[in-house]
Amino acid sequence: MIEMKVELTSSEATIELGKLVAKQLNAGDVVVLDGDLGAGKTTFTKGLALGLGIHTVIKSPTFTIIREYQEGRLPLYHMDVYRLENGGGSDLGLEEYFDSDGVSVVEWAQFIADELPVDYLAIKFERTDNDDTRILSFEAHGEHFKHLILELSKHNG
Repeated sequence: MIEMKVELTSSEATIELGKLVAKQLNAGDVVVLDGDLGAGKTTFTKGLALGLGIHTVIKSPTFTIIREYQEGRLPLYHMDVYRLENGGGSDLGLEEYFDSDGVSVVEWAQFIADELPVDYLAIKFERTDNDDTRILSFEAHGEHFKHLILELSKHNG
């Protein structure tokens, strides 16, 4: 398994990393974000959106569960499935998003683990004692994402 850790010291750095990741994403890719509230998941997704050419304001989909952004190189489907803690993910038709022409970003994916495809990129966000610093751990599930992490490591080496 290919893994990589990155230390980021600002929200701007988080956005820039999201842009870098976006350049290597393809239709049907799934990115899973894990971390506490306020750890930087939505900030990273803002960068991902910018990297896809989406300039709409990105908001956390906590209350809507899924927000769709269509105007980029690829559509972005931003999901926050925290409210599905007690089930219900199978009723949303998530596989249609995962098999679509866009990129799916899923926060709190542990609540829909059975719905996830075999191949995806997992990113864990960890806070540190310094309020501005985050450690992101990337874990590849599938060959495409192994390659993506190797490419990212060239920029963050």
